[in-house]
Amino acid sequence: MDFVKAEGLGNDFIVVTKPLVMSPEHIAELCERRTGIGADGILEITAVDAMSVAMRYWNADGGEVEMCGNGLRCVALIAIEQGIVEGPALTVRSPVGDHPATVSPNGIVRAFVGVPHAFRTEELVVAGHTVRPVGVGNPHAVLFVDDVDDVDVEMIGSTIERDAIFPDGSNVEFVEFDEGDRIKVRVWERGVGETQASGTGSAAAAFAARSVQELSDVVTVALPGGELLIEFDEAGAWMTGPAAIVYRGTVD
Repeated sequence: MDFVKAEGLGNDFIVVTKPLVMSPEHIAELCERRTGIGADGILEITAVDAMSVAMRYWNADGGEVEMCGNGLRCVALIAIEQGIVEGPALTVRSPVGDHPATVSPNGIVRAFVGVPHAFRTEELVVAGHTVRPVGVGNPHAVLFVDDVDDVDVEMIGSTIERDAIFPDGSNVEFVEFDEGDRIKVRVWERGVGETQASGTGSAAAAFAARSVQELSDVVTVALPGGELLIEFDEAGAWMTGPAAIVYRGTVD
């Protein structure tokens, strides 16, 4: 199997351009960082027409999930780089909708994330922590903290991820307000663990932050892997950030 290793803000992926026929166990083996290729997940790209491709995504535990924001930017970049579409504008289709995207020559990608929304009207207390459930095509639980560098992301994140309130599991974002229209975020990703960044998680975090504090339509999200710009308009949320090809390889 030929693959491309790609990353967006340190969120890294194995990307294939042929139908992926693998068991969850095999996917997990390939994503293992010590004995496999190593990645937060696997992306599959398939051509749809001259202007669009479709994406599917499996987390590092082998489970297929609805959407991946950083993966979306990598898919857009690779689809153009490999000539699947001409670009620089294209549409990436995911199980939760269509995502128009534009790829700049420097690898910066602007793409439509989706329509963030509170899928529960009230705050919830999960394992003793108050969270705001936000949907962005996939589920998120947003917590506000005083200092993202002084929080047990693994303990809290893994507990909330598996709580019965979220039957399909949940991604968890820890959010600290910074100066101006800037927030700091750490991410616990279901089926993966703590990751360097999350595109949908950034949109969920910015959406939740704007619901409790006056922020502009453009929010800078500072993540361990770098900064992502989240913009809100009448369509929903857009992200602007980097995507890069790390290397190419072949695996049996």
